[in-house]
Amino acid sequence: MTEKEKSHAEMLYQPNDPELVKDRDLTVKKLYEYNNLNPLDREARSKAIQGILGKTGSNCVVEQPLFCTYGYNVTVGDNFFLNVNGKLMDSGKITIGNNVFIAPNVCIITEEHAMDVEQRIQGLEYTHPVTIGDNVWICAGALILPGVTIGEGSVIGAGSVVTKDIPPKSLAVGNPCKVIRQL
Repeated sequence: MTEKEKSHAEMLYQPNDPELVKDRDLTVKKLYEYNNLNPLDREARSKAIQGILGKTGSNCVVEQPLFCTYGYNVTVGDNFFLNVNGKLMDSGKITIGNNVFIAPNVCIITEEHAMDVEQRIQGLEYTHPVTIGDNVWICAGALILPGVTIGEGSVIGAGSVVTKDIPPKSLAVGNPCKVIRQL
């Protein structure tokens, strides 16, 4: 298996593999170009984001600046909006549904370092996919941690740290993020 295949299989892998380093370098170049486009040139921004993310639905708006690890591991549905300072740490898969709105300064993370100190010193890590259902709103400053699924129609409160799955149609807030009521 390649290191990329291991990462997608949620196995311990080496992110400093030459193929992955090359992919990240290409993404850094694309992000630099994207983040320096004229913010009012929506057509150029739309075309550029389609060249960064793995799949985009119709009406995909990603405000600048954006950071992602690879980009190609992210798929988003129709009517997607990601506000400024979005961070998509996509060494693993990030799957986002239709009609999802993400506020400023939100970070979605798929990577985690090895717990074993010797493996961590070697730079080894795991990935766990993140899935966000349709019609979700993630408020400002939220952190979505590896392996989390956020159910359809849910709202994640500002500043929340989502460490566990959130069921559909839930209002969830806090650190750690907890469901406070159904919507």
